Amino acid sequence: METIYENAYAKLNLSLDVSRAREDGYHDMVMVMQTVSLCDELVIELRTGGTVRAETGLPYLPQDERNLAVKAAKIYFKQTGREDTGAMIRIKKRIPVGAGMAGGSTDAAAVLRGLNRYFGNELDREAMLSLAEAVGSDVAFCLLGGTALAEGRGERLTPLTPLQGCRFVIGKPDFSISTPELFRALDRAKLHVHPDTAGMLEAIAAGDVRALCRRMYNVFEDVPDRRMKSIAEIKRKLFNRGAEGAIMTGTGSAVFGVFLEEAEAEAACEELKKGLSFACCAVPVGQLL
Repeated sequence: METIYENAYAKLNLSLDVSRAREDGYHDMVMVMQTVSLCDELVIELRTGGTVRAETGLPYLPQDERNLAVKAAKIYFKQTGREDTGAMIRIKKRIPVGAGMAGGSTDAAAVLRGLNRYFGNELDREAMLSLAEAVGSDVAFCLLGGTALAEGRGERLTPLTPLQGCRFVIGKPDFSISTPELFRALDRAKLHVHPDTAGMLEAIAAGDVRALCRRMYNVFEDVPDRRMKSIAEIKRKLFNRGAEGAIMTGTGSAVFGVFLEEAEAEAACEELKKGLSFACCAVPVGQLL
């Protein structure tokens, strides 16, 4: 039995904008996304017989193809003519579930990276990104990693200058927010403010973290929802501890702050741990593929 080891890195939305609902049920989005060092740890045990399963230790997460990691493996095996190959995918979850950090998508991306590396990188980057898109909306970014502009459903990616010289403090309240529910609320709301994406791209190109932080914005924070009060409270704590910027990532419920000094970041993380069951520090991660 052959074994593959791969890390699945979390993503954060430095900005998130939604322009319109599409006829296919998705929404057109414009996002600046960043890979960070917080990660799940995957062990992929290759087997014969074509059966693919996942094991997470969390009873509420599926073990079959409803788990994106399983779906990714089956798609890879089919694309490469290995339908008789099976796998047990053991996932040590460190990324909180329902946080807006692409935990399921990044597990799927790690499966694709790990399998392709094991089989001699037989699929090139474009073929891999195509498979990732077939698995799910965020999987392509999680496969590529680094700093990127994501458009459409998140599958159209433009790599950006790697983000450096900062730290992230991430905290998640003890609730998750339903992504479909939040999109429905967004469709009913009238958005009056949108991120300055062009300004953020200029700040990233210039390596100006402070300018980037001034442009961090997530339109989902404007959706009428009582839980946004908890999001705002986490942001307040981060700003009080010296964050240059702080927003909710994705559709939540995790919130993160950007810090320039390690000591301030560590102090802010300890502050969040007093009231939250999950809080951690992380650093930017560059491209993975």
